[in-house]
Amino acid sequence: MKKISVIGAGNVGTATARSLAIKELSNEIALIDIRQGVAEGNALDIQEAAPLLKFNTRVTGHSDLRAIDKSDLIIITAGHPRKPGMSRSDVLSTNIPIIYDIADNINQLAPEALILVVTNPIDSLTYLLWKKLQFNRQRIVGLGGVLDTSRMASFIALETGLSTHDISTLVLGGHGDNMLPMPRFSTVNGIPIEYLLDQKKIDKIVERTRFAGAEILEQRKFSAYETPAAAIETMVTSIIHDHKQILPCVAILDGEYGQKNIAMSVPVQLGGEGIEKIIELPLLDKEQALLEKSASAIIHDLKKVIAQQNM
Repeated sequence: MKKISVIGAGNVGTATARSLAIKELSNEIALIDIRQGVAEGNALDIQEAAPLLKFNTRVTGHSDLRAIDKSDLIIITAGHPRKPGMSRSDVLSTNIPIIYDIADNINQLAPEALILVVTNPIDSLTYLLWKKLQFNRQRIVGLGGVLDTSRMASFIALETGLSTHDISTLVLGGHGDNMLPMPRFSTVNGIPIEYLLDQKKIDKIVERTRFAGAEILEQRKFSAYETPAAAIETMVTSIIHDHKQILPCVAILDGEYGQKNIAMSVPVQLGGEGIEKIIELPLLDKEQALLEKSASAIIHDLKKVIAQQNM
């Protein structure tokens, strides 16, 4: 891949640019932020570490969205972050204009690019960006499940003392308080976690996973960025190298899992063309009900947006 653009040079965007540069996942990484000098300074800081970290990727900083020109992949992290006590949905109305402005520039300057959405609320904004761009749905993917599954796996490792290398988890639904961690599909080297943990401990892990982002936000007063950047790198690696990894990502649904006109995390095959396949799992009645509850929260936010736009 010749060029990746990262829009938003805050903590998540800068950490992402650094991670991608170190892995040499493209020839150029353009870090973009409308705040004059922020992206330029952060990009230069990363670039000056190249001799020590041994990477040849060129990292450039820009304060103009026109820098996305001819990008192969665009990662959107720009937006207003939530503050302690806020839900992800609370920043939806303030972040929609930012996403729509970015969409206009993508249509003009990089109409063939793949898009990875990171800005919260990820599910609603991934769907609204898709509606605005009118791209094939496989070309737009949102962060969500990869981040949430990493958190869940970390909590299982902390509880059991077992290696994180052996832990595989799954989280479905919206990237919010109604997300659906799936213990039934979570294993340690193929062994279901129910054989290693009692139900009380599993329930505790599920609950902590749902509010993991809020836990970090409450403690240090600003949102996580290390794990999101690592999750983004995982997704980008699968895209660029066409690994076709099965990862839980925010995807536009068209009947899958009984949902339509919505975006939320489901298992997908992620490869060089973006979302190449959505994998439908057989859910128990209880799991399906919880997934529908998660979907309802996203639909509620989208209906509010539509109502405001029609006023």
